[in-house]
Order: sequence, then C-alpha cells, then structure tokens
Amino acid sequence: MQTWIRSAGIRSSGTFFTGVALIVVTLFSWSSPLTGTPNSTTATATSVDQNSTNNINRWIEIDLSEQLLRAWEGNKLVHSYRISGGKRSTPTPIGRFRINSKYRTHRMRGRDYNIPDVPYTMYFYRGYAIHGAYWHKRFGTPVSHGCVNLPVKQARDLYNWASTGTLVVVRK
Repeated sequence: MQTWIRSAGIRSSGTFFTGVALIVVTLFSWSSPLTGTPNSTTATATSVDQNSTNNINRWIEIDLSEQLLRAWEGNKLVHSYRISGGKRSTPTPIGRFRINSKYRTHRMRGRDYNIPDVPYTMYFYRGYAIHGAYWHKRFGTPVSHGCVNLPVKQARDLYNWASTGTLVVVRK
C-alpha cells in the first residue's frame, strides 16, 4: 500500500514540476512584437514559412505617404493601386511582415465598427489586413482603422496573385 502511495506521489510531483518548467520556459521565450515606445506603430513580424516557390520573388510594398500599394515580382512592378491606410488616430503598422492568413470574406469588428463580408482579406500582422472595401470610395486618403483598404476588384486581383507567406513591406 505504501509503495502505491509513494509511486503516485512521485508521478504527481513529476507532473507538477513539468508544468512549472513549461511556464518558466514560456515566460522567458516571450518577447513583445512592438519595438520602440509602447505607443509605437512599428512592428516586427515573425517569419512565416514559404508555401510555394511563387512567394520567393513576390512582395507587396505599401507606401503610406503616397497611399499607394505596389506588388512586385522581383524588380518588376506587377500591380499599383491607390489605397486607404489608417487614420492618424488608428495608424497602419510600419515594418516588414508576411501574409499569415487569407479569407475570401471575413467579418471585421472593432470598438466602433462591425463590417460583415469584408472581401479578399489578407492578414499580415495581428488584426491588420489588406482587404477590399465596399463601404467607401475614398482611396488615396487615410480613412481606415489601420488596415489597408483597396477597391474590391483590385483587392480580388491582389488576393489571387499573393499567397500566404508573401512579404509585405509597409513604410511611411
């Protein structure tokens, strides 16, 4: 009987210490994706594995000062579109990212918006995405909550051209 109690105690203490070790490792391995001040909009994205060889030379450049998106294959310009980036109060993050997920349509919710069926959504950092916008036509002007808005037809073309893992470079 004592042998059974002792072996059960050893098993449960091993489980306890394993759990503590996992928590410690998790705490020490976590690092904030934001660089600079806590209010900074510059971010560093984690790398995403390339799913196809098409991604290697394809990349997207977003120039917020010009409100322009350019899609490249190496040094060759493939697409150039007017965008609506984030307003001053809700800026688009600056940095190098990778498209980490794509949705044909997706509901987007925030504190003061709830938009169903957002077309051709490609997330590149946290809740920030490149997507079509059917609710406005003010492209070339920063009006979004931080996402990169495109006219729906252009968003469809870009969605079909880009794949998960495509590099996205956002600059001022």
